[in-house]
Amino acid sequence: MNKYWFYKVGLVVVFLCFALLGEAKVKLPTLVSDGMVLQRGEPVNIWGTADPDETVSITFQKKKYKTVADAQGNWKVILPALKAGGPYTMIINDIELKDILVGDVWVCSGQSNMELPVSRVTDRFRDEISADSDYPIVRYIKTPLLYNFHAPQTDIPGIFWKAMTPENVMSFSALVYFFTKDYFQKTKVPVGIINSSVGGSPVEAWISEEGLKPFPYYLNEKRIYESDDLVESMKKEESKKSRAWNVALYQGDKGMHETIPWYAAGYDDSDWTPTDLFASGWATNGLNTINGSHWFRKDFQVSGQQAGEKATLRLGCIVDADSVYVNGTFVGTVSYQYPPRIYTIPAGLLKVGKNTITIRLFSYGGFPHFVKEKPYKILFGKGQPEKGESEISLEGDWKYRLGAPMPAAPGQTAFHYKPVGLYNAMIAPLLNYTVSGVIWYQGESNVSRRNEYKDLLTAMIADWRQHWNRPDMPFYVIELADFLSPEDKGGRAAWAEFRKVQAEVANTNKNVTLIKNGDLGEWNDIHPLDKKTLGQRVSQAVFQQRVK
Repeated sequence: MNKYWFYKVGLVVVFLCFALLGEAKVKLPTLVSDGMVLQRGEPVNIWGTADPDETVSITFQKKKYKTVADAQGNWKVILPALKAGGPYTMIINDIELKDILVGDVWVCSGQSNMELPVSRVTDRFRDEISADSDYPIVRYIKTPLLYNFHAPQTDIPGIFWKAMTPENVMSFSALVYFFTKDYFQKTKVPVGIINSSVGGSPVEAWISEEGLKPFPYYLNEKRIYESDDLVESMKKEESKKSRAWNVALYQGDKGMHETIPWYAAGYDDSDWTPTDLFASGWATNGLNTINGSHWFRKDFQVSGQQAGEKATLRLGCIVDADSVYVNGTFVGTVSYQYPPRIYTIPAGLLKVGKNTITIRLFSYGGFPHFVKEKPYKILFGKGQPEKGESEISLEGDWKYRLGAPMPAAPGQTAFHYKPVGLYNAMIAPLLNYTVSGVIWYQGESNVSRRNEYKDLLTAMIADWRQHWNRPDMPFYVIELADFLSPEDKGGRAAWAEFRKVQAEVANTNKNVTLIKNGDLGEWNDIHPLDKKTLGQRVSQAVFQQRVK
């Protein structure tokens, strides 16, 4: 019995030893991983965690480096300046990192025009993207949307480096795609991009608490949301209100509850009101806008050659959201205003002669409308308007009927837009990574507060430089593109004034370069498609500064 007892105790000791050995393994941040790009020409940080006082050994390019984890288990090794090249392998204790390149690394940040993916610019650049998107020497990380009001975070979970290949490119930022291609052609060195951007985000969300000290209003706003209980309760309450609004919309929408629903192929719409998509009368009661659901139907003729074919339905852009049916069959939906409506009509759905398209438009709280000077048509073949393929225009007369008039939808608090939150979660974890500099495309969300933008952006630039410990780190600030209808003189003037503020920031801060972009806008799209010219301009500016 005693022998058996000693045997069990011995097994426990062995298991504890193995457990302790397992816990002693080095842990790396997600940025330090397979496929990463290390900055050339500058000392490079490699860091992570381990048990306190554990020895960490790194082997890279046939050289060995050692350090010891501190009392909190943190460690860092600084590699000497490296020459461009690769791929290489790095060994960190028992971890092997593969396919490492050395080149130029850039942080790209801002809002939706920095996020806008390649898939959204295929109308204009489809052929180029199809033929020229295999650049495995370009690596890309897109950070997920995260925010934190408590403290700067040390890592970003779930990210990894992707090579620019035809399989991956559609999710890359369109601006990054064109910038890196052009930059690689100029330098022939690998390029790494860390894209940490969030659509609609204001500049104050990207500044640290320390950096916002001169702006007490924003610090006080941040303090409101430091309570996790408050944030969670607000989310639950707002979610309940939103569900109630949507239930009321559905219950009150006659088009969904009549014996024959309004989207059905055989529905009789002869008593509906004729209208043009771009008319405004249907959107108001004569004075105020009508939120809720609005229905539109249009008959169109299909030839024998077109019948049965797969086709592409283009419905421009719609404010705010829509669900679309063809011959009673649901073909697609978009939940907010900005994306282009590109829906597939499956083969066999279209028939010879009369066909019907039905749009159920949702308005949440603004002015519902169809955006002018966008494609509204059905395309056969590859669905490329510029190819002159067979098409059916959907402009002109439609029939209209109000579905469910509603009060404005309850608002949702965008917690990730609040001060400091994005900095703590999406910038702070990057600060150990050695980079060339920052490309910044943001401002649309601050136009209405343009009087304070110079000070805020200047503070952000100083803040990031301080935390990266690089006082002269290059910043490339992209000018806002032209936007808004020529009739909206006040709005256009505000955007023009904002561009002047951006120029002032570049003129009054060392090593800040303004990238011209005002001439590349589209009056009816806050996300202009020409990211190619812009990407080439950024590339040229960066290249010129490097060769000085």
